[in-house]
Amino acid sequence: MHSTLPVQQEQPELPGAPPGSGEAAADGERHGRLAALDGLRLLAALMVVAYHYMAFRSRIWERPVADAFPAAHLPASYGWLGVQLFFLISGFVICMSCWGKTVGRFAVSRVTRLFPAYWFAVLAVTFVLHLWPSARDLPSPRDAAVNLTMLQAPLGVDAVDGVYWTLWVETRFYLLFALVVWRGLTHRRAVGFCAIWALAAAVAKAVDEPVLDQVLLPDDCWYFIAGIAFYLMHRFRPNLVHWLLVGGCFLVAQHELVEAQTRAESHMSHRVPHWPTTLLTALFFLAVMAVALGWTRRLDRRWLTVAGALTYPLYLIHERVGWLVIGRTAGLLPRYALLPLIVLGMLLAAWLVHRCVERPVARALERGLRRAVTDIRSG
Repeated sequence: MHSTLPVQQEQPELPGAPPGSGEAAADGERHGRLAALDGLRLLAALMVVAYHYMAFRSRIWERPVADAFPAAHLPASYGWLGVQLFFLISGFVICMSCWGKTVGRFAVSRVTRLFPAYWFAVLAVTFVLHLWPSARDLPSPRDAAVNLTMLQAPLGVDAVDGVYWTLWVETRFYLLFALVVWRGLTHRRAVGFCAIWALAAAVAKAVDEPVLDQVLLPDDCWYFIAGIAFYLMHRFRPNLVHWLLVGGCFLVAQHELVEAQTRAESHMSHRVPHWPTTLLTALFFLAVMAVALGWTRRLDRRWLTVAGALTYPLYLIHERVGWLVIGRTAGLLPRYALLPLIVLGMLLAAWLVHRCVERPVARALERGLRRAVTDIRSG
């Protein structure tokens, strides 16, 4: 199983906190990021990296991963769960970042957040794959061009990099949540959206209709819904409805994880016990709950914010490029020395993409889109 796209936490319109009630509960609270979420995002990205480098069914180390990493390959085999953590964080962050936004501003924020680093990654990965003679399954120029739209999955075009599959999942979540933003996001509407989506997803699973599956995400929606509920706890006083939403999503997710683990194992050369999957998912929910209830405020450190900014570029570029680098350098250094060097190299590359590509392109794109939105409204 390939692995998510993460979304970067944005400055919220009105950052929330556990105390208070009503729609103005967050008034007067300190503006800023939740550094603990950035740390969790980096953890999720590194889990995915570990899965692809130490558990995936490939011979990049010139031997099976069980032989290359006899002790580490088993814990790395659960790295695919980083995607579920990404989705959980995404529900929290999207609800937070679009509070008080119009649907136009919400759309602009998503486009400027997702596309600059993604465009670079598609072009860079395509270039590297064609440059490196050992690369197989080279993306054609036509496929790369479609990938730039981020619509390769619904159009049936091969992804330049396997990890991009989660971007289509995220995009569908944004489109669904835009319905609430369009009406005006309130506590009551957010709760209603979560409840209706959960029930509709269960019905979609029962009728097994492909169109409903595409729209309602019955396999993955539980993490987004739980993330939204956690943010509502964070912004307003936690109540029984919030806990029921979170608890119900966790219970349903356990059922869906059985199929998800089977898919993940199909990309490995070995099977793994299921109980760590349940345990790790529970820890993810507890970690986001700790953020929601304000238990992580002492973790407000600048380095975590920087780390959070690296996760999206790291996620986009690490897989196929990393495999090629490992394949070319595997015999030069001991594996346990080479692996951290490659991970550090990928982190450095992610930082460069963030500073030199993502930030300046996002600013220019945002200015252009805001002018376009203004022109459309005035016209």
